[in-house]
Amino acid sequence: MEAYDNLKQAEKGAWLSISVYMVLSLLKLIIGYLFHSDALTADGFNNTTDILASIAVLIGLRISRKPPDHDHPYGHFRAETVASLVAAFIMAAVGLQVLIGAFLSIRQADSQPPGQLAAWTALFSAVIMAMVYIYNRNLSRKVNSPSIMAAALDNRSDALVSLGAFVGIMGAGIGWPWLDPVTAFIVGLVICKTAWDIFRESSHALTDGFDENKLNIFKTTIEKTPGVVYIGDLKARIHGNQVLVDVTIHVDEDLSIAEGHEISDKVEDEMLRQHQISHVHVHIEPKA
Repeated sequence: MEAYDNLKQAEKGAWLSISVYMVLSLLKLIIGYLFHSDALTADGFNNTTDILASIAVLIGLRISRKPPDHDHPYGHFRAETVASLVAAFIMAAVGLQVLIGAFLSIRQADSQPPGQLAAWTALFSAVIMAMVYIYNRNLSRKVNSPSIMAAALDNRSDALVSLGAFVGIMGAGIGWPWLDPVTAFIVGLVICKTAWDIFRESSHALTDGFDENKLNIFKTTIEKTPGVVYIGDLKARIHGNQVLVDVTIHVDEDLSIAEGHEISDKVEDEMLRQHQISHVHVHIEPKA
């Protein structure tokens, strides 16, 4: 089934994030300690928490691949959305930590400027994370995975954190110690904003919310299907990486059951062809 194949492909993005975070966090912690860079050390601890977020995404993807059972007749696809929610909470915690640390650092003066290797390490990390972000963003669009998109946004935030660390370290090296905490504070705001966006989208999906504009597009497609007189009711909801649609269509009252079923098949075919939606439940009623 295509949905399960997509989930298997999405796991590649989670494994990539975990692997990169493990290498970069170790590198940053070592270089940050040896070259007296609080910014790079904090960035390293930031990446260790990102490992937890990526593991949560991976677990969510694994659970989503489980086939339907008596307790979950629709499958376990929503575990992926729950994983996105967990990732959002972890990102928010990191963002708040960065904000608090930056605020406290404004009152402190570092007597020993960090070594330049710390700055280049931060810049190198920013480039690597930007590449991981692009890969995961493209992968999430290909397989329609909300959790991998959440991971991609986390990757982007980490690239910004590393870039901010680079700017702060370079600024401290040329006599602008205030630049480090100011940059960190801005980066913290960006992380919190990203976490909020992921939380809002995930919670909206988990409470069966759906984009009204997309629903109107689906309505237009169904109304144009031959044999459909008008639509009585139309609902849609997100189920992991899938969209489930329930629609009541009204048809000519003189049609036979077989003819009505044929119209129903046409609706399903059009939704699959135009919107890649394979789960459409069509209820047929005679026109009033």
